[in-house]
Amino acid sequence: MSDDERFMRIALTEARKSLGETSPNPAVGALLVVQNRIIARGHHRQAGKPHAEIECIRKVRGKFPKDSTLYVTLEPCSTKGKTGPCTDEIVRTGIKTVVIGATDPNPRHRGAGSDLLVNAGIEVRTGVLAEECAVLNEAFNKWIATGIPLVIAKCGMSLDGRLTRPKTESRWMTSPSARRYVHELRARIDAILVGAETIRRDNPRLTARTGSKTRQPARVVITRSGKLPRNAHVFTDRLRKDTRVYRNQTLATILADLGSKNITSVMIEGGGNVLGEALDERLIDKVQIYIAPIFTGGPIPAFAGQGAIRTSAGARLERVRFDKIGGDICITGYPKYVAAAAA
Repeated sequence: MSDDERFMRIALTEARKSLGETSPNPAVGALLVVQNRIIARGHHRQAGKPHAEIECIRKVRGKFPKDSTLYVTLEPCSTKGKTGPCTDEIVRTGIKTVVIGATDPNPRHRGAGSDLLVNAGIEVRTGVLAEECAVLNEAFNKWIATGIPLVIAKCGMSLDGRLTRPKTESRWMTSPSARRYVHELRARIDAILVGAETIRRDNPRLTARTGSKTRQPARVVITRSGKLPRNAHVFTDRLRKDTRVYRNQTLATILADLGSKNITSVMIEGGGNVLGEALDERLIDKVQIYIAPIFTGGPIPAFAGQGAIRTSAGARLERVRFDKIGGDICITGYPKYVAAAAA
């Protein structure tokens, strides 16, 4: 492993400290290194607060060291938003070298920060652990380029692909460990979306209960009839102002509206009809499916859509990962859709 990769991995660790807290900004980490020694670290903590590079630079006390190298997981910004351009501060300090992980995913600004630094006489090295740095902000990357949130389909199901047990039993099929894992995932996304039947049947809270102070996701409920139980948790708890109801609108329209409101990621948690519609419409970017070691024969399939015309036209997962969580298996992957003409 090269020194650049070693230090970029440490910068990635810094960036992960604020996952779920920076939206609609990306999570970014930075290190300042002199003679192979880390002298300062920083990460972007929250939208509107200093970016990772600035937090890192401001931790240096006294005269700024010569021959310093800045490692940053994302290309420094070159435009003014809620904060000033990071490139201006980097140039001002006299930093000699900047090592960048991922380039700016915004098509309007991609490469601009690097060019400004090079033009100022700074050595710039790009593409160090670029894929890992990009995956860290997969939701931001899609949203900033398209205006549409990253859509994650999440569900817990039985071995026979069902979402529910018989009504006389607990609705939980997955293990407590898997459910804790889901709460950690919820703490990192911007919104949870469910259908009206899920609200009527399960009365879920749709919150991130991680035991720490976290930014809670917005709750999104879609309905055709508009008939929803007024005493449901999502309409009566302390977070009720963050519940949004959409009536008689397509999923694509809803997602576009959420994106216009700076929602960069949406997790669809049910029910089966909503998950099926999202799959049929090719709106799902990522799946996280928890499979419990049980057969139930329950009435609700996990993805109750029209389905593929034939097996070859089905959406196959890429970058598949299998994790054992408690007694369950978590499957994570990214659907690859066959072109309509080929279906």
